[in-house]
Amino acid sequence: MPLPICYLNGTYLPLTEARVSPLDRAFLFGDAVYEVLPLYASRPFRLREHIERLNRSLAGIRMPAPLSHTDWAELCRELITRNSAGDGYLYLQVTRGAEFGRNHAWPEGLKPTLFAYISALDPVPPSFLEQGVAAVTAADTRWARRDIKSTALLANILLKKLAVDGGAFETIMLEQGELTEGSSTTVHVIKDGVIYTPPNGHHILPGTTRDVVGELAARLKLRSESRRITESELRAADEIWLAFATRGVLPVTKLDDTAVGSGKPGPLFKLVSAAFAEYTRELAGTPAL
Repeated sequence: MPLPICYLNGTYLPLTEARVSPLDRAFLFGDAVYEVLPLYASRPFRLREHIERLNRSLAGIRMPAPLSHTDWAELCRELITRNSAGDGYLYLQVTRGAEFGRNHAWPEGLKPTLFAYISALDPVPPSFLEQGVAAVTAADTRWARRDIKSTALLANILLKKLAVDGGAFETIMLEQGELTEGSSTTVHVIKDGVIYTPPNGHHILPGTTRDVVGELAARLKLRSESRRITESELRAADEIWLAFATRGVLPVTKLDDTAVGSGKPGPLFKLVSAAFAEYTRELAGTPAL
């Protein structure tokens, strides 16, 4: 559920009163980028990493960063304070702005539209952690620059709906016989005690939560490796995990109606899940940036 106060172009106002031009290029073209970052106990999680990824996305669409790291941090702090937000997620969006007309090639000098709001975050259902979630597979039908976190998400939306229609939580995508990622998640494949993820590149979004999993694995002295993963390796996995900002790490225990490993959350998931929860508690009260 969204919280009542949002930020729009320098003003804090009720979300129900926020308005942008229908000529904004985000509305006409999906010409915008965004970030979603979790809040734990009123503290933005991995704020620096999310801002840096936002800036990489902006550079990818040839837009300068509209705010400094410090300014973004202050915006987030003010929005959290005005909403008395505790656990939740904070959405940041930067569009190229509006012009009087509709041109594929944008004119220079447009003023970007900056928008942010917070939603409350319900606790992860215990069943997700105790029993895991189901996933289906499908061909990756998205554009070629998936490393840019663009608001043009129609392919992702259709892929997510495919999962929902099949009674599953997520759609895991395959391209030319290899794993890419989920429709809104990063995918980890565990085999023989090793945690594997596809390498970064234009074909996937560099996951901030995925990086946390890698750091926690190092803490736990678990081996992790980034490399290409075939469809057959995905289907033969001992464990499969989904990592994403709004839910941390979840285990996939059924893939295309076939049990993953034992059909229950595996031992490495339990270790990493507990370590993730402890890590968020460690950060409580520390500076976000």
